[in-house]
Amino acid sequence: MTHQPQIRIPATYMRGGTSKGVFFSLTDLPPAAQVAGAARDALLLRVIGSPDPYGKHTDGMGGATSSTSKTVILSHSERPGHDVDYLFGQVSIDKPFIDWSGNCGNLTAAVGAFAISNGLVAADRIPQNGVCVVRIWQANIEKTIIAHVPITDGAVQETGDFELDGVTFPAAEVQIEFMDPADGEGAMFPTGNLVDDLEVPGVGTLKATLINAGIPTVFVNAEDIGYQGTELQGDINEDRKALAMFETIRAYGALRMGLIQDLKEAEARQHTPKVAFVAGPKAYTASSGKTVEAGDIDLLVRALSMGKLHHAMMGTAAVAIGTAAAIPGTLVNLAAGGGARTAVRFGHPSGTLRVGAEARQDGSDWVVTKAIMSRSARVLMEGAVRVPGEVV
Repeated sequence: MTHQPQIRIPATYMRGGTSKGVFFSLTDLPPAAQVAGAARDALLLRVIGSPDPYGKHTDGMGGATSSTSKTVILSHSERPGHDVDYLFGQVSIDKPFIDWSGNCGNLTAAVGAFAISNGLVAADRIPQNGVCVVRIWQANIEKTIIAHVPITDGAVQETGDFELDGVTFPAAEVQIEFMDPADGEGAMFPTGNLVDDLEVPGVGTLKATLINAGIPTVFVNAEDIGYQGTELQGDINEDRKALAMFETIRAYGALRMGLIQDLKEAEARQHTPKVAFVAGPKAYTASSGKTVEAGDIDLLVRALSMGKLHHAMMGTAAVAIGTAAAIPGTLVNLAAGGGARTAVRFGHPSGTLRVGAEARQDGSDWVVTKAIMSRSARVLMEGAVRVPGEVV
């Protein structure tokens, strides 16, 4: 029996924010994978090493967590006013599918750097020293994102002293602006309410803020589901009953938001919506061992991604947090003390994060023009990945 040799595909392994993933230029992919469909999904699943019943990604580039099982495809943008098109794929760890329904806000921080270094940004727009403004079209949610990438001696500056909780080492700061962050799938508040009564069989009727901003997110109060908001990963991820409860809340939230028409659809849409729980500020010890004082934060937020409590905070969920906090009356805003605000600093399992948002009321509707946060990014490895030839 003969077997096809492996094929070599140019790729870059990058950290962006508190995530990392495999980045590709669209034109470097095999022709069959340059278009959406089964061939592309099969290739990227094999690159990451999914599905892996052992949950380790030993035979691929993934890290067997929602933060590290990610792929990015970038291409020169033909859209006026944009430099690069950014397509994100969240790869399931133990199932053979890729969720294309949302963005990764953390990896967004690496998109600008990759685009500059790989010729996707016009040379005359890159300063010798200073900041290059990269205009990104986020293809999953059809939104504009602006990345402010530091440049030194004509090249992307990756090293620096900016510290990001959830990332071990400091790096250069990259400011990200999420323009008009209400998700492309519908209204910012799909039910028309800032707070809903969400009926969840087996759990109860929960107060919930259902918001499409950055990424569709279901926010509930920590105390309503028996938590403090100070929990770390082990408190949730080692409790199968708790994980099942959160998945049930997420599924019923997705149904109420109109993201799915049948509860069974939630199984194939794991990336969106996210589910998060909020509480007022309390002191706690972060996963790094450092103490976060109540006076250092406005509220506590814990969020789940791909069925597990996130080790820090997804960038897109941070946009949802900042947006909801800017709108008086949402659960996020109330947990932060209520009233008008343009920024919040929230506590997450790894520490704290500040996110700002500009909101205004237009009649009975709320409009958020942009959300802003700082992340960092770094190339970890570049060259090529190899996959068995029969995959494509």
